Amino acid sequence: MSNPYLPFRAAIIEVRRETAVDFTYRLEADMQVAGGQFVEVSIPGVGEAPISVSDFGDGWIEMTIRRVGRLTNVIHHLRPGNSLFIRGTYGRGFPLERYAGKDLIIAAGGTGLAPVKSLLNRYGGNPGEVKSLTLLAGFKTPADILFRDEIERWRRQHRVEITVDRDDAGGWPGRVGLITGLIAREPISQPENTVVIVVGPPAMMKFSTLEFIKRGIKQENIWVSFERKMCCGIGKCGHCKIDGAYVCLEGPVLNYTTAGRLMD
Repeated sequence: MSNPYLPFRAAIIEVRRETAVDFTYRLEADMQVAGGQFVEVSIPGVGEAPISVSDFGDGWIEMTIRRVGRLTNVIHHLRPGNSLFIRGTYGRGFPLERYAGKDLIIAAGGTGLAPVKSLLNRYGGNPGEVKSLTLLAGFKTPADILFRDEIERWRRQHRVEITVDRDDAGGWPGRVGLITGLIAREPISQPENTVVIVVGPPAMMKFSTLEFIKRGIKQENIWVSFERKMCCGIGKCGHCKIDGAYVCLEGPVLNYTTAGRLMD
């Protein structure tokens, strides 16, 4: 029996700067991944943390990592040729079969855009899998916008609306305001045929899902992705437990019929 806690060494192939504190790392990794799953990333003697897989392909995965603590501070000094240690993948991803033939709306707040990046790329390359796709993304300021090059490509493939909470420096040509404002104005002609994914900070997810419900979206047609301190990844340590649910096993992607009672 293999050791589920045993990581493997993954070489860094590419590093791309997204913002002052967010970097995307492409690593050499031959592993089975579903969009929405996460891995445990570690550096011996420094620490370990759960990180969402933002994209993946044949022989590689990508993770967009924000510098927020001891481990991520060290990671942000690494360059191609260096390595990270990875174990996983863990958790449940997005149920693509539930989105087939539907109008799909993805609402992402801040770094919540990372876990859905692979979906946007997938449906961009396979547009017939969903009836339509709309991305609503919100960031604190224009300087916090992730995946700028990808956003321009997604605009050519999908309907994309971007908003920022504030424009301190001035000069931002787009919308200013919370993402809930985008949701309130979003044209939803067939709510019964619309499915929704919401990913972001807890408050953003709470009020965004409530806004979609106001717009007539059924709770069973809404999915969210939780970010928790998922230490073990296999439901043993209990750090990610909310009530009776282990987010690392039942999530991180959860249908709102379950997630609605777990939001804390």
